[in-house]
Amino acid sequence: MPEAIPASLRVEHRFVDEVGDTTFYGAGKQIILGMEGVSRTFGMGIVKIGRPLEEVRAEIVALQKQIENDRLVNTIPSVAKRVARGGFFFHACKDTPDVRAVFLRYLADLPCEAEIVMARKIPALFMNKHHGNDEEFYADVLSHLIKGRLKRERRLVLNIAERGSSTRQNALAEALFKAHGRAGKRWDTQELKAQVVFNIQTPLTEPLLNVADYFGWAVQRVFEKGETRFYDYLRDKIRVVTDLYDFANYGTNRNYYDKRNPLTSNNKIGPLST
Repeated sequence: MPEAIPASLRVEHRFVDEVGDTTFYGAGKQIILGMEGVSRTFGMGIVKIGRPLEEVRAEIVALQKQIENDRLVNTIPSVAKRVARGGFFFHACKDTPDVRAVFLRYLADLPCEAEIVMARKIPALFMNKHHGNDEEFYADVLSHLIKGRLKRERRLVLNIAERGSSTRQNALAEALFKAHGRAGKRWDTQELKAQVVFNIQTPLTEPLLNVADYFGWAVQRVFEKGETRFYDYLRDKIRVVTDLYDFANYGTNRNYYDKRNPLTSNNKIGPLST
């Protein structure tokens, strides 16, 4: 990557958030996938918003304030806790159905496009490919979101949700390095002209991360629970979902899902082999 980014480059913003967790093992190195509070999958979503960002940001802040001031819902523990910690923000996995419905209806009318990469949590793969390291696992998944966005010349700002050590600069740099390696297998490396900048944010500092959070959650519900209701509601805005480690369908493109080949309840991930 060049050290300096030309000021003349067109600047484009995308919003990236993760869904699920990277936990594989509990006490005594026992595999705990699928147990209470531990997901079978880990995913990341990236969102492009098709309206002026300041306008959308202001609308989401207004919706957040609406929840904060609504006496019917602002006493719900998950809402009250966020308010007490600095302000309410939408968080799909913690929002109650009535709160969730407010934001889902907003997203249904928002011009935007999402792409989601879902990674099955396979212990043997985690140990052999990622060396049992959360940051390597995170970087590998993120690289798949970035790799197809490197060709067009622009300054691409990835506003990414803060996630402990995984969003340290070395982990993000590793994701970008892997993305360049994968993109270089598809295009000549001289064609990879996008200049990528990571902007680490939180849902409080960047409300637009709420959008990526909800899209990722809607897709993960299919993989974790076989529930398609929320995915179906947002499906027209989801360009593609990649089932990253579906090795049975590698090479056939059957591990990619779009509007013509949508996810179904059959995409639910069952107990995984070790």
